[in-house]
Amino acid sequence: MSRIVADNSISPARDAYFTMELNNSHHNRGGSTESPTLGQLLKRVGDVRKEATGDGGETPVHQVLELGDVSMEPRSLPFVLNFNNLTYCVKVPRKLSFSSVFSRRRDLLGAPADSVAGDTLFTKTKTLLNNISGEARDGEILAVLGASGSGKSTLIDALANRIAKGSLKGTVTLNREILESRLLKVISAYVMQDDLLFPMLTVEETLMFAAEFRLPRTLSKSKKKMRVQALIDQLGLRNAAKTVIGDEGHRGVSGGERRRVSIGIDIIHDPILLFLDEPTSGLDSTSAYMVVKVLQRIAQSGSLVIMSVHQPSYRILGLLDRLIFLSRGQTVYSGSPTNLPGYFAEFGNPIPENENRTEFALDLIRELEGSPGGTKALVEFNKSWESKKNLIRTSDPAVTDDKLQPLSLKEAISASISRGKLVSGATTNSVTVDPSSNSMVPTFANPVWTEMAVLSRRSIMNSRRMPELFGIRLGAVMVTGFILATMFWQLDNSPKGIQERLGFFAFAMSTTFYTCADALPVFLQERYIFMRETAYNAYRRSSYVLSHSIVALPSLVFLSLAFSATTFWAVGLDGGLAGFFFYFFIILASFWAGSSFVTFLSGVVPHVMLGYTIVVAILAYFLLFSGFFINRDRIPPYWIWFHYLSLVKYPYEAVLQNEFEDPVKCFVRGVQIFDNSPLERSRTP
Repeated sequence: MSRIVADNSISPARDAYFTMELNNSHHNRGGSTESPTLGQLLKRVGDVRKEATGDGGETPVHQVLELGDVSMEPRSLPFVLNFNNLTYCVKVPRKLSFSSVFSRRRDLLGAPADSVAGDTLFTKTKTLLNNISGEARDGEILAVLGASGSGKSTLIDALANRIAKGSLKGTVTLNREILESRLLKVISAYVMQDDLLFPMLTVEETLMFAAEFRLPRTLSKSKKKMRVQALIDQLGLRNAAKTVIGDEGHRGVSGGERRRVSIGIDIIHDPILLFLDEPTSGLDSTSAYMVVKVLQRIAQSGSLVIMSVHQPSYRILGLLDRLIFLSRGQTVYSGSPTNLPGYFAEFGNPIPENENRTEFALDLIRELEGSPGGTKALVEFNKSWESKKNLIRTSDPAVTDDKLQPLSLKEAISASISRGKLVSGATTNSVTVDPSSNSMVPTFANPVWTEMAVLSRRSIMNSRRMPELFGIRLGAVMVTGFILATMFWQLDNSPKGIQERLGFFAFAMSTTFYTCADALPVFLQERYIFMRETAYNAYRRSSYVLSHSIVALPSLVFLSLAFSATTFWAVGLDGGLAGFFFYFFIILASFWAGSSFVTFLSGVVPHVMLGYTIVVAILAYFLLFSGFFINRDRIPPYWIWFHYLSLVKYPYEAVLQNEFEDPVKCFVRGVQIFDNSPLERSRTP
């Protein structure tokens, strides 16, 4: 009897799973018991996991497996991701000159066989991926390497279903089944290259909010906190747990810690598939190694990790299981890091003994890319190398792992949920879920009202720690109100006063919209956080819109009250207390409409400076067509649509009705409009 001690990076549930399979195979050979059904097996695995982990299951422990002398059958692999012949082409504009236009035209007319299909006089087709094939397995890290522009990020996007299906050719399968887009979003996570985090939240708060988004409401608050604390330890962030993330104006955690937090918020629900776009970019060697070490532990816990990396160090190379080298969208090597020396030695460029293998490979690829023949010889050699490996694998059963066939996709997901993976789907009845059910994993972990509550709390907490943003906006409103109050102090009821009232209302209404322009960079800061979180179903888009509307309301009420109180009685507007409240609600509606309009533009325009230019221009057009400068009847018919589209028109007309609705009120002779003006002497009586 031999004893095997499992590494502590392997979960106890998986050890129990192995033990159960061994015991079942032993009993089946003896003929004493029947083989359990899949549902019974999953339930037993869940029960064993609960006993081993105390319902938390976060801290791995050593397990001792007793193996009999009888050789055991190979177990089924939980997950295998295969991608075959992935090809992706895009249209790019062609650089034109007088001579190139005519030469290109001659090529298209005289030699169509030499041109790429789809090329035109002004555009050309660029191939970003060219027949890329490979495999990634559960418990392993697949790294995509290559120089800048080689197609690393494009391949990660293709595998993560972030490329339009119509433009991507080839197949991506998980356990030999095509993944539906909805299911892929639920069982996977994508970590972007940029760290998109709220700057004024601490590491612990950031991960806790991610837990509240991704973990189901059936999970108690204490268990969510336990999950967050276990993840902090797993990521090595214990010393930085109470530190804010920080930004350019606020000191926070280091770059490596920020990157690990970015990974943590996407793996809080323990996804089955994890895609990462250059997670080590911009980090020093020690921080990069710690990040990849975390990814290795994630993979060994039962996840499938696929990442792109620019140039790994020697230590990082030892953590990687499979490599794919790309050169201008083509595969130049695919396989284990241990096979690199033999591969390049057979190609005729042996790797020196004390040199980093990946650095040598990347330097050689760059050198070949600059040569006349490019990397064509290396691409062809890789094809022959792969063909030879496939021939050996099929002819020699001793070196093949074809017997390790993957489970069906639904069975594998059910087994993963029972082992604690995919926490967002692991409800209390998850271990007995029917594998044939399409509702095996919910699309969203929480209902709408829970998402709105969490989003509102996060937004309020982040805003309270940056009071200068609201302070600046309040200061701008108060200064504007003070200037208007002093400029239009106690207007009379003469025709001149009526004209001045019209000017005050037009300027006041347009000012409420212009002061909303400072909300433009606020959403632009959150834009990519919102896109990242909603791309993989952390919450619904509608929940985000509704929660931010609710959170913005108290500040808009305060701004409206401050502006109304500063100007209403100082200018001498009509209506008394009832007129004041009507005026206040019109100002509030203007602030609300202006903030909504600016938020809409910030979702359409990705750059702050361009956004400010568009906001100022469109608000000027709104004022022009509001009816103040020119009467509605004088607006040309082809511009009348803009009059009704103007956001300034409606509050402007509302305050005019509030001011002049009294039919008893009478004004003096119209000629007095020229009093105190250069036209006073020339008027006719």
